Amino acid sequence: MRDIITEIWSTARRNKLRTALTGFAVAWGIFMLIFLLGAGNGLINAQIQSADRFLVNSMKVYGGWTSKPYNGLKEGRPIDLKDRDTKATEEEFKENIGEVGAEINQGGITVSYGKEYFTSTLKGVYPNHCKINKREIICGRFINHIDIRDRRKVAVISEGKAKELSKDIKSLIGKHVKAGNTAFMVVGIYKDDASQQNDEVFTSYTALKILYGKGDMAGNIEYSFHGLTTKKQNEEFEQRYRARINANHQAAPDDENAVWLWNRYTSNMQMNTGIGIIRTALWIVGLFTLLSGIVGVSNIMLITVKERTREFGIRKAIGAKPWSILRLIITESIIITTIFGYAGMLCGIAANEYMNATIGQTKVDTGLFQATMFVNPTVGIDVCLEATLVMIAAGTLAGLIPARKAARIRPIKALTAE
Repeated sequence: MRDIITEIWSTARRNKLRTALTGFAVAWGIFMLIFLLGAGNGLINAQIQSADRFLVNSMKVYGGWTSKPYNGLKEGRPIDLKDRDTKATEEEFKENIGEVGAEINQGGITVSYGKEYFTSTLKGVYPNHCKINKREIICGRFINHIDIRDRRKVAVISEGKAKELSKDIKSLIGKHVKAGNTAFMVVGIYKDDASQQNDEVFTSYTALKILYGKGDMAGNIEYSFHGLTTKKQNEEFEQRYRARINANHQAAPDDENAVWLWNRYTSNMQMNTGIGIIRTALWIVGLFTLLSGIVGVSNIMLITVKERTREFGIRKAIGAKPWSILRLIITESIIITTIFGYAGMLCGIAANEYMNATIGQTKVDTGLFQATMFVNPTVGIDVCLEATLVMIAAGTLAGLIPARKAARIRPIKALTAE
């Protein structure tokens, strides 16, 4: 084996440019595959992180505007959800719908504590709002069912807004802040979410409706659901649900603009489909890049065999076995792909780590919220090793064809070859 390595090294030194170009093709193929997968994973992880802000099997219902005339009524009528819509949601769809809640807003409220204050939106919600929207409570608690039952004037404030009122946010728990002309007891502080404005102050749904005279206005309805696992099941449920709510407002059963449904489950299915397409495209591009390296190795091996035809003829004439020639060329192919493939893998890993350190948590600030565009743009070490092993195996196969040709050459023919 030592003699073979020495011979291969001698051949490589005599053909430096050819060996370097072949190695570059191999290394570039591995590098581009790992780099592309890392960049793609960064975008995909950002989308997954964004979607993870909500409970997947949940739905939010908004009032809209009718887009079709119905029962003598013209299109373009505004639809405001009412308490009867919440009741119908809770009572008539129990086979699929879990806990039902709603949210209703009162904007432009000044919240003050001593001399400190900020302007906010007061939002009346049910306890399930915290679970559906995945609010993280860092101290205290969220709105509970007793708050709803007793119409308690309680408040849950964001971490950022709490710091505007007091340096020690925990000291606010149990204290009263003034929202508008009404005192609210602070019962919890929730963690800021960079993707939202974080200026909302939550209170009990029933208290806000009474304080601001909302009557039978329901605001927006939100609920979790179960038993809807396919796109078809979700579409059928949405049709039934929309037709029922539309009936409460004299709107056409199939008028999709009268009531807007934000189904996070189908949105998640669409996102997963898109992610699958992106991953497939990245792998296809990466594999074609690998293929270019494999073709380069194969071409170089073919050229090597042609150039050394007379040499192989002499070897066979003095007693060399076909297997020795076969082994020489295959070994050369394996060594080239292994060394340069490993170098390409290390460069790809280094590039991904650099991306992760520089733009791995890139955020776009819109002025209202921050959106993360790139998260953890890296590839698992298992993928890196598998890609390198694939290149080595493919390089071996690429060298097998010219190796067999060299092993089968007849000495007399080789000696007369130009």
